[in-house]
Amino acid sequence: MFDNLTQRLNAIFQNLRKRGKLSEADVEASLKEVRLALLEADVNYTVVKSLTQRIKTRAIGVEVSKALNPAQQVVKIVNEELINTLGNPEPLNLKGEKPYTIMMVGLQGSGKTTASAKLARLLRNRGERILLVAGDPYRPAAVKQLQTLGERIDIPVYYKEGLKPDKLAKEAYDYARKGAYSVLIIDTAGRSQMDEPLMQELKAISRQVNLVETLLVVDAMIGQEALNIAQGFNQSVKLTGLMMTKIDGDARGGAAISIREVTGVPIKFLGTGEGVDAIEAFDAGRLASRILGMGDILGLIEKAESAYSQAEAAEDAERMSTGDLTLDDFAKQLKQMRKMGPLSQIMDMLPGQIGQAAKKVDPREAENQLKSVEAIINSMTREERRNPKILNASRRRRIAFGSGKDVQDVNRLIKQFRDTQNLVKQLKKTGGRGNLGRLFG
Repeated sequence: MFDNLTQRLNAIFQNLRKRGKLSEADVEASLKEVRLALLEADVNYTVVKSLTQRIKTRAIGVEVSKALNPAQQVVKIVNEELINTLGNPEPLNLKGEKPYTIMMVGLQGSGKTTASAKLARLLRNRGERILLVAGDPYRPAAVKQLQTLGERIDIPVYYKEGLKPDKLAKEAYDYARKGAYSVLIIDTAGRSQMDEPLMQELKAISRQVNLVETLLVVDAMIGQEALNIAQGFNQSVKLTGLMMTKIDGDARGGAAISIREVTGVPIKFLGTGEGVDAIEAFDAGRLASRILGMGDILGLIEKAESAYSQAEAAEDAERMSTGDLTLDDFAKQLKQMRKMGPLSQIMDMLPGQIGQAAKKVDPREAENQLKSVEAIINSMTREERRNPKILNASRRRRIAFGSGKDVQDVNRLIKQFRDTQNLVKQLKKTGGRGNLGRLFG
């Protein structure tokens, strides 16, 4: 959702780099463009004013004038001040007496129930024993939705029909304590708008259990209204953090940049898609880096670690180091890469020139190409995948027919595979150094 802002800022910085030594007028003109870019991205006006003033104070001072590369120094200042605006990351407060109880709050349609399941899965993968509570008896199918999600991620859901949400929360809390659950996550009811009955119900729940976190789930697509919603909930139930959902959508992103400075409530998680694994801990440095077009290598590594087991990675690395690469390995790598999430998200995380080149690729077209490659490989016999040298014209025609592709598509894949094989062999000969440039070229 930051694509437009990223493109605008990159154009501004590119123009700065052409100038070499920067005058105060250069900085002023660039900051005017930065200000417009942030306002167009729906960043709160007072936040834009404060942010650009801080950048200006630093950018026209000694810090830039005596820098060896003034343009890069300005980018560094913008990055640091953007991080200050987004706020330092704050982890969940999982301290004190177990079960650590987290209450999820928000308006209807914000994705609260799915967010509860995402958080449960994330914490379970960190070693916690989780119990979910279906505390929304009003919305049709809300309980069933959470139960279905719970089954999918293999986490139990506590619910008793007829109990008011505060009594249900108390029973679930006692059950979790006796059952040695370490974390209790309560999915609460929402409304189409903030009203007194909703707030009273949330206060009643908080009186029944010992909350360590009250997380507001807010839809990034609603823009500046997210700030008003956060302020409204915070005045009534004292929020400890925010989870912003749908940041993979086409919102302009300003609410995510503004919300910490306006409300004082830290963002703790980002919902990056519809899947139960589409959640990441908020990190201002990494998000600022992505906004400024610098990529997010740490985020990319985390996605890779979640898709690859260490044992598999070590085994694949050992086999590749011998130059023994087969089409089975090729197909396996493609499947693992697709487990990391949508290609558009992966491309956004790539840094520097690689990232800029990736942005020129249509993610849907790239996704279709991956599916095409998988279809072709799946149409081969096991012997053909392990020894592509036997793929004569007759076999290639059969594979093309079986995969619904042209013979040219099969030929193209075989050529790409042979190029990769040759590159792996060359990397082995040179100790991996001589041809790394070609690998990323």
